Amino acid sequence: MTASLNPAAPHHLPAFIAGPDGTDVFMTVMAVVLVVAVLAIGLLFLRIHTLPERIAHKGHKLQFEIVAVLGLLALFTHIHLFWVIGLLLALIDIPNFGGVFGRMAGALEKIAGVPPGEGAADVPDETGVPITHPEETRPPSQPTPKLVPLNKGS
Repeated sequence: MTASLNPAAPHHLPAFIAGPDGTDVFMTVMAVVLVVAVLAIGLLFLRIHTLPERIAHKGHKLQFEIVAVLGLLALFTHIHLFWVIGLLLALIDIPNFGGVFGRMAGALEKIAGVPPGEGAADVPDETGVPITHPEETRPPSQPTPKLVPLNKGS
């Protein structure tokens, strides 16, 4: 048997119409285009989604971890406010108060006569045990400084 065209069909069929024995080339091309488009849009979405983290990492910001956590929260909860807050945190510069407070603590230790870095050695932690390590104990030749109360009335 030979395949013949229906007499009502036009003699010239468009190229996108597949024959009864052929492969639909247009559908195959569109399937490939669809897969590439979905992957490209997903990649673009993830690239935009990680923008705050990349900005904070590139700028060596102190708040990088906070920005990263906000980005993950925005990704998994679909709450866009987390992403906006992360972007704002990545763009602003929070000052490093650690250096200033460290210098202040060092100056106060110097005024009190405490060796540098041992100002909090007798302060108890959450368990109530003083924070002392055997290698950081004060030698017996060096007395513990006494604090003298100030008289406010005279």
